[in-house]
Amino acid sequence: MKRRNFVSLVGTSVLAAPFIGVGACASGKGNFEGHVFPDLGFAYNALEPYIDARTMELHYDKHHRGYFTKFMAAAEGTDAVNLPMPEIFASVSKYSDSIRNNGGGYYNHTLFWENLTPSQGPVPESLRKALEDNFGSLDEFQETFGNAAKTHFGSGWAWLVLSQDGKLFVSSTPNQDNPLMDLAAEKGTPLLTLDVWEHAYYLNYQNKRADYVDAFWNVVNWEVVHKRLTNATA
Repeated sequence: MKRRNFVSLVGTSVLAAPFIGVGACASGKGNFEGHVFPDLGFAYNALEPYIDARTMELHYDKHHRGYFTKFMAAAEGTDAVNLPMPEIFASVSKYSDSIRNNGGGYYNHTLFWENLTPSQGPVPESLRKALEDNFGSLDEFQETFGNAAKTHFGSGWAWLVLSQDGKLFVSSTPNQDNPLMDLAAEKGTPLLTLDVWEHAYYLNYQNKRADYVDAFWNVVNWEVVHKRLTNATA
C-alpha cells in the first residue's frame, strides 16, 4: 500500500486544474487555444550537474516531442482535439489507449519541465507551512516524496497532489498515467512531479535511480509548485 499523508487547507473544497504555461493545459474551454508543444524554458545544459545536457536533449526533443506527435495523431477525428487536457483525463477511460498513454506523456512532461529550474529560490512560506503541517517538516516531505519515486516499480511518476477535499498527499502512477485521470487510484491536482522512467536518468545515473531522485531537489522550482497550489485553492 502506498504511503499517503494529508493536510487540510482551510476553505478549500474545489478541485482546480494545475497551473501550466501552454494552451493545451488551460483549465477551461474559454482559455483553450489548442494543443501545442511547449518551449523547454532553459538550455539543455542549464540543470547540470544534476541533469546532464544529453539526457535533457533526448528527453525533451525525442521522448516528449514523440508523445505529443503521437497524441495529436490519436486525437485526430475525436473531441480530444478540442478539449483541454484535464477535461480529457477526467474521462480518459472512454478514449483509446493511445490517447491515454501519449496524452499523459505529453502532459506529464510539460508539468515536469515547468517544475524544474536552474536558478532555485527558497520555498515560499505558505507552501513550506502546508508541507510542514502535512509531513512534519520540509525534509520529511522530501523523504516521503523521494521514497515514492525510488520505490515505484518500473516506469512511472511520483507526485505531490492536492485532493478534491483540499488535502495534500504523495503518490505514484505507472507509465504515463497521472492523478487527473478518472482511472487513477488516487485522484487530485498535480503540484509537483518527477519522471522516474529510465530514459529520464540512465545516461548519467545508470541504474542508480536513488541518486537521480536525490539530485532532483537541487533543481525544483518551488515558485511554480507554490503557484500551482495557490491557483488550485483560489
